[in-house]
Amino acid sequence: MAVISDSFRKIFLLMGALLALATTMAAAQTPFGNNPLGASQDAEFLPVDQAYQQDFLFSGDGASVIFQIAPEYYLYRDKLALYRLDPDGKTPLPMELPDGEVIWDEYFEKETEVYRFQLEIPLAATPAERMQLEVHYQGCADAGLCYPPQVRQFDLDFNNGTAAPLDPTGGPRSTPAPLTAGASESASLGLPLAMLLAFLGGLILNFMPCVFPVLSIKLLSITQANQQSHERHWHGWAYSAGVVGSFVAIAAAMLTLRAGGEAVGWGFQLQSPAMVAGLAYLFFIMGLSLSGLTEIGGRLMGLGQGIGNPRQLRGSLATGALATLVASPCTAPLMGSALGFAVTQPAAVALLVFAALGAGMAAPFLLLTYAPGLIDRLPRPGPWMDRLKQLLAFPMYLTAVWLLWVLGRQSGSDGVALVLAGAVAIAFALWLWPRPQWHWGSGSLAVLALFGALALLPRLEPVAGAGAASSAKSDYWQPYSPERLEEARREGRPVLINMTAAWCITCLANEKVVLSSDTVAETVSTLDIVALKGDWTNQDPLITELLSRYGRTSVPLYLVYPAGGGEARVLPQILTRDGLIAELQSAAAPEAGAALAAGSAL
Repeated sequence: MAVISDSFRKIFLLMGALLALATTMAAAQTPFGNNPLGASQDAEFLPVDQAYQQDFLFSGDGASVIFQIAPEYYLYRDKLALYRLDPDGKTPLPMELPDGEVIWDEYFEKETEVYRFQLEIPLAATPAERMQLEVHYQGCADAGLCYPPQVRQFDLDFNNGTAAPLDPTGGPRSTPAPLTAGASESASLGLPLAMLLAFLGGLILNFMPCVFPVLSIKLLSITQANQQSHERHWHGWAYSAGVVGSFVAIAAAMLTLRAGGEAVGWGFQLQSPAMVAGLAYLFFIMGLSLSGLTEIGGRLMGLGQGIGNPRQLRGSLATGALATLVASPCTAPLMGSALGFAVTQPAAVALLVFAALGAGMAAPFLLLTYAPGLIDRLPRPGPWMDRLKQLLAFPMYLTAVWLLWVLGRQSGSDGVALVLAGAVAIAFALWLWPRPQWHWGSGSLAVLALFGALALLPRLEPVAGAGAASSAKSDYWQPYSPERLEEARREGRPVLINMTAAWCITCLANEKVVLSSDTVAETVSTLDIVALKGDWTNQDPLITELLSRYGRTSVPLYLVYPAGGGEARVLPQILTRDGLIAELQSAAAPEAGAALAAGSAL
């Protein structure tokens, strides 16, 4: 055991050195005047609608959009856009913009043109008496905080010279809420603490059921014969590279889409029915491989003889990437604040946080490859391994079933039927696949079956309300909308908000254990609490906006608004029944329940 402890100590020292080096490099990249590290300690940032106030100036020739920009804040020229909203879509409007100030932007790492203090954008004269206008913009603070891209909609009445705010669905929009404690706390974490929280959250991801099937296969691979210690080390590092690289790649894609104005968050790839179906196919193929039908999945997972061959390192790399794909929708404790901080920072800083998340997830397996004492205690390779491989096929099949359930929430029963037909085509193709050498007849038919299965993926589209029936397991839930929230707040009633998604394992566990319990349902009814539930299984800009307001990039998000007014309390991502009831009692009677809430721990 002394050898094991010494190996663990060396690995932790190495990871600590890498973490310190990454922190130093990130700090060195950013001038102090625009340094999020320095800013996070002392600066208090304005809510986005106070930093960039919109107004309208009407005249006989039309109108102008006016931005009042707070001191030490600026707007990006290339993020400004105006659209006229019509019943059949929206039309971009031409803009005559003045010259701005050219700065080196740390967030996008390029020279860019910005506006400060005030900006006027003339609107061309229109013969219509009314027009619905959509305004796109994004800005940053000199102290280091960059806001996500913003969208605002207005109903312009040229005759009366008025502009009424709209929500993205076309109805009246309430005054935007100020930046909340949850968002400001995320923004003020600082890079070292954010990376530490991300690393710990990555460690916890290994215990999520969405990761276990893949990780169990990888653990099996290190028991293969003829593996020397240095070979296991190489596979540990290859797996770690696959995990960290995939986390960074997904994060880069998310940040790019957000910078382009898309309302996406962490785990956005599983909001695509085609991606969900593709992963279901992949897990189905791996299950068939473990069952002995084909060797394709075995090569992907790094199983089989010759795993010590360096050429087989790509199997460990691919396993890390696959584990990341299925783990990224899961949100472990400690992750929420770290990722909320990341998306407000320059790209280089944000990617460091996501890399720390991947390092945390990869660390247990990497450490195991450096623990020869534990590996030596594993049974020797033998016939039992074939039986174990066949047994591990069933978690793969169950993962495919879970993905099909998610797909049903996104695309309805028609989408599930299409993918099941594709799975039959894949099984038929693998059964036909010529072995040990190629045969044109059976091989061509197998290729056609595979292409037929893949051709079904582009036909999968999100269906509005596909999961509505299954999402309301308890009678007390109402569909979330900003209007319903504002109405309940005006009535002075306490509000419970549950932001969830079908692919979020943490959300499903909280639903089953806590939120669906009779005790919670009775408390909600007795205290006359308005319970609102938002389903983020498919993309929903309204839910994305609420997540961003509270410093979150993904679900779950649980909020409790107190009766009579006041800011919401952000609840932990892992709920307990007694803790939730105490929070609801405190919200229903803030004065009487303050002591109770203070003594309760979620």
